[in-house]
Amino acid sequence: MAKTLDATPTDPTEKLLQRYREIRQLSETLCDTLEPEDCCIQSMPDVSPTRWHLAHTTWFFESFVLSKLPNYSPAADQYAYLFNSYYNAVGEQFPRDRRGLLSRPTVEDVFGYRRSIDHRMRILLEEGTPPDLELNGILELGLHHEQQHQELILTDIKHVFSCNPLFPTYRPGEWTPPGKVNSLAWIEFDEGIQWLGHTGDGFAYDNESPRYRVFLENFELANRLVTCGEYLAFIDDGGYRRPELWLSAGWQAVGENGWNAPLYWIEQEGQWQHFTLAGLMPIDPSRPVCHVSYFEADAYARWAGARLPTEAEWENASLRAPLQGNFVDVLLSNGTAIHSAAACGEDKSLSQMLGDVWEWTASSYAAYPGYQPDAGALGEYNGKFMCNQYVLRGGSCATSSDHIRRTYRNFFPTDARWQFSGIRLAK
Repeated sequence: MAKTLDATPTDPTEKLLQRYREIRQLSETLCDTLEPEDCCIQSMPDVSPTRWHLAHTTWFFESFVLSKLPNYSPAADQYAYLFNSYYNAVGEQFPRDRRGLLSRPTVEDVFGYRRSIDHRMRILLEEGTPPDLELNGILELGLHHEQQHQELILTDIKHVFSCNPLFPTYRPGEWTPPGKVNSLAWIEFDEGIQWLGHTGDGFAYDNESPRYRVFLENFELANRLVTCGEYLAFIDDGGYRRPELWLSAGWQAVGENGWNAPLYWIEQEGQWQHFTLAGLMPIDPSRPVCHVSYFEADAYARWAGARLPTEAEWENASLRAPLQGNFVDVLLSNGTAIHSAAACGEDKSLSQMLGDVWEWTASSYAAYPGYQPDAGALGEYNGKFMCNQYVLRGGSCATSSDHIRRTYRNFFPTDARWQFSGIRLAK
């Protein structure tokens, strides 16, 4: 449910320029409520400072588009080193876990860098100096890459603020009161051969292809996400103290990290609260549980007498669900808090497949049959990470509505919890 534009250009170059402006502006809109001090903190190795995200997404356009132009001079000599993330073919990178140690360039410098590169990009697009089809493809990839980092801006600043005992509010918004959640129902899917993977002319990452066939046995999928109230029952039943519910590596993670609840949950005087982007809030039992690892999702499913769906099952089931959901651009336009929403009412159809929380699957992140990464630096975008990670599907409340697809494959390590990740059950 992306925001409808008053006037959509018909010229392909104008459409691309408009999309470029809108996406680049959203990154800065997400920083409207932040102070410069907020933008420089790295609270753990997986978190990057907001300033780094703003610079890195700009570096992407400079490195993969502008630098290909004749006689191009880089904006600053050291930016290619400071703001390269993992593209070995481009050059060396400043260590990821030390990004929070940099006091320079300043936040103001980074915004100046963005303005400089945006000006050069606008000239490139308006004057019609290539873009040829190949350049248009790189631009589209760069815009989706920026949307990924917009989500990371939110997930990372949430972690940064959670480390502050003042529990700062990132962005206030309307917070709907608890409601009566849908009762859990099971949607049946028949066995058969199914086609999976991206099809059509729209954008997709290379890891969503090539399209391939898979045989699925009969299965059932829960009509909605697991709620905070249901997860509380798991906690109250000793879920974090029962090793028989956990994978061996998961039980080790529980012990080493002292897990006893999802990330950002805080028990005070016998009452559970959780830290949100709108501040510290009481747990709403009707909302989807969020910020759980693959290990926690798997343990909860086992406790509930179910399992996690495979990504093939999830994608096949998603064809029954509409392409709409609880997304960040919609929440911002409505003035609603950036958080997952409850599935209330009596509707027993498949819901919450897109938006709200990323849904863990039981599938390891691996290549589809016949997958070949692109040549060159951009070929490093996805393929090199196909090891020791699990697939999540569906997007979250921090995802933009025009960035997600049914075939979109997100992936994280099994112990990752700072992402907006949740649970849907299967049988």
